[in-house]
Amino acid sequence: MLKVPAFQPLQQPHFRHNLQFSLLQSSTTPEEVTQIHAWTVKTGTFHYPFVSVRLLCLYSDPKINNLHYVRSIFDKTEEHTLFDWNTIIKCYIANCRSNEAILLFNDLLCVSAVMPDNFTLPCVIKGCARLRALEEGKQIHGLILKIGFGSDIYVQSSLVSMYSKCDNIISAQKVFDKITNKDLVLWNSLIDGYARNGRMQMASTLFDEMPHRDSFSWTALIDGYSKCGDITTAQKLFDMMPSRNLVSWNAMINGYMKSGDYNSARRLFNHMSERNIVTWSSMIAGYELNKQFKEALILFQKMMEVNLIPNDASLVSALSAVSGLALVSKGRWLHSYIEKNGFKLDGVLGTSLIEMYSKCGSIESALKVFQAISTKKVGHWTAIIVGLGNHGLASHALDLFTEMRRIGLKPNCITFVGILNACNHAGLVNHGQKYFDMMMNEYQIEPEIEHYGCLVDVLCRAGNLEEAKNIIDEMPIEPNEVIWMSLLSGSKNHKNIEIGEYAARRVIELSSNTIGSFVLLSNMYASLGRWDKVSEVRELMKEKGMRKEPGCSSIEHKGSLHEFIVGDKSHPQKKEIYSKLKEMKERLTCMGHVPDTTQVLLHIEGEKEKEAELENHSERLAIAFGLINVEIGSPIRIVKNLRVCNDCHNVTKLLSQIYSREIIVRDNSRFHHFKNGSCSCMDYW
Repeated sequence: MLKVPAFQPLQQPHFRHNLQFSLLQSSTTPEEVTQIHAWTVKTGTFHYPFVSVRLLCLYSDPKINNLHYVRSIFDKTEEHTLFDWNTIIKCYIANCRSNEAILLFNDLLCVSAVMPDNFTLPCVIKGCARLRALEEGKQIHGLILKIGFGSDIYVQSSLVSMYSKCDNIISAQKVFDKITNKDLVLWNSLIDGYARNGRMQMASTLFDEMPHRDSFSWTALIDGYSKCGDITTAQKLFDMMPSRNLVSWNAMINGYMKSGDYNSARRLFNHMSERNIVTWSSMIAGYELNKQFKEALILFQKMMEVNLIPNDASLVSALSAVSGLALVSKGRWLHSYIEKNGFKLDGVLGTSLIEMYSKCGSIESALKVFQAISTKKVGHWTAIIVGLGNHGLASHALDLFTEMRRIGLKPNCITFVGILNACNHAGLVNHGQKYFDMMMNEYQIEPEIEHYGCLVDVLCRAGNLEEAKNIIDEMPIEPNEVIWMSLLSGSKNHKNIEIGEYAARRVIELSSNTIGSFVLLSNMYASLGRWDKVSEVRELMKEKGMRKEPGCSSIEHKGSLHEFIVGDKSHPQKKEIYSKLKEMKERLTCMGHVPDTTQVLLHIEGEKEKEAELENHSERLAIAFGLINVEIGSPIRIVKNLRVCNDCHNVTKLLSQIYSREIIVRDNSRFHHFKNGSCSCMDYW
């Protein structure tokens, strides 16, 4: 706490000024600086140049970094020196507000009598690089040549870096070639540029040519090879690196994660003597990328235990992992942490929260998050539209899409995937075609494979198989296996063997090892009783070493995930579960339920045996567990890895009525909300 004497009007001015100057020189903390700032305003000495300049320096110092006061002092200063302009531009850049820094630079040129120097120019070029503002960067380059800073090494280095980060590597090389005395920073900028652009041969050639190297040189090359998928070369360079820094370790972890080798990434992580938030975030994001959701959440918890404060990136990855497992209680805990610690939801974090609640089956909570975001961006609107569509709430999704357009927000290609998917899940064929045409004609968005996939799927689900086939044949882009699988799935559901076999052949031509096509074809034959054909397909699968993925259902209870497979008897509560299954069967029979044994897609003789196979489906075991353990009044939330069969769908509707329980099931296609004997999908899935 500074001891500031009371203001004495009769005090000699030079004494007061010397005292203020002394205090300004010795102030180091934000509290001390704001105290002396207040005193200068009170004593009327704020406008003395040495006072305002010193305050500007203190507030812009990285230890204090108070952009609000820097701007306030700058605006109250009558005549700005070049030092003032440089300080405020640098402060905006340091606070990642590059757009405003460039606007200030424009003001400097238009309203100021001073000209930028070799401190101003690298700063504002850095801002252009961050924004990938190539055109603005080119204009500043022209100004640099005009005012005589074309040969300044710091300015030239910043230009090479800017062009590299804006993916204009040719211009970066041209600037580099004109420089006579190239320093290490310059070499590193160009190597990093080539590596960023995936041109690893050129990056490697420059690396070999450079006279000296530092840790950045090695790391740029390692990171480049890692991102290109050449993890072997990246590892060789990492092993050769004279002195490994934290950035190089992080680059290797990222590389291994992106190549799918999360075990090697973990080994590196375990051997690190020092880790930062980037290290932890890379590991958590990598596990999530590789669908190792449990590991991602375990590591996130460990990060919290070592008192590291998560950043937006690690929180987004944790929320995605929660979505993968549908652990809504963990998701609510993360939401609470985000709110308590003041994280803003106006960016990707808000989008991730909406997606998390949607994928965990709590669309009401997703809507609350969406409504609470004051400044909603396209990503927020898109996330809620996608969520509502997946939950079968197509009408609400379409209403929000209309509102989004009304307020002037322009939907992007992902928004249209969401709206087409909503039409798909609700069977709105005409609406789907309408929005597909709107995307092209009104917004000039060229349809991508995902858009065609949604359109084909909605036609297939409605039974318009010939029309779907014609669209596929006329597509301007090559259809992928997902589109052919939609046609095959529609053929199975509507028992059209001819088109089904046609689609299956196309899938097998694209990828002969796609197990899903064989399974769907086998199931189509099985549903029609063509067991000879089923045997042929299953024999072909056996020859190729393929195995059908077993049905698996999971349910969260008190923070733990309980998983079940068909006929599972490994659970600690198996006695209670099978007792509940018996009770469920009796009550279903009393309600007049007759099992749909056509859904038994194995060649099993005898109706009783087929009924027994249906009764042991994984979702029924999960429902039994939920009825035993989940408190009355709370929804039973289940995630299944495969599509729910017709019989289980009918059974779950009846169970929701019999036990007066809401049951929410997420299968590999959509969400089903079962309540009072009906389902949100209206039996269309």
